[in-house]
Amino acid sequence: MLIVRATRKLLRLAGPPTAPDDDRGTTLLGPWYATVLFWRPRVVLLVNETTLLPVLLPLAPAATLTGRLAERIGTVLTSLDAPSAIVDRERRHMQTTQLGVTANRSVVGVMTDFARLAQIHHDDDPTVDLVALAVRLAATPCSPLYRRNISPDRELAATSQAITT
Repeated sequence: MLIVRATRKLLRLAGPPTAPDDDRGTTLLGPWYATVLFWRPRVVLLVNETTLLPVLLPLAPAATLTGRLAERIGTVLTSLDAPSAIVDRERRHMQTTQLGVTANRSVVGVMTDFARLAQIHHDDDPTVDLVALAVRLAATPCSPLYRRNISPDRELAATSQAITT
């Protein structure tokens, strides 16, 4: 099961929280945090709690958002050369999704930084590909990762290696 810890803005659009506060789900990478970016069309920004990996996807239609998360997260993981065994396992465990409220202020802060950077790229090119933008943001140094692997793409690679060994 995938747990998505969403901001109040996103919960108003996507549905009420159903996940208990202490539930981490069954995915290898753990919970994801999410917010809405009020672009035209609206976009959802997800950030993984463990790796701080960003993922972007269209919000519309909001009623099907939770059903579309596994495919988009898998696409970004594949774009960052995550091992196919991990991508497949994550997709299987993400078939069921529950929304919850945010619980980690550090991840919310990183998500806010990614939202600002994404806005800059979107302002430069409103037709920017969301997967390509997520991959580009994944190379951004993040202060919570400075003592480990510096950026989400490197943290994903290290986490993937640790999981497969």
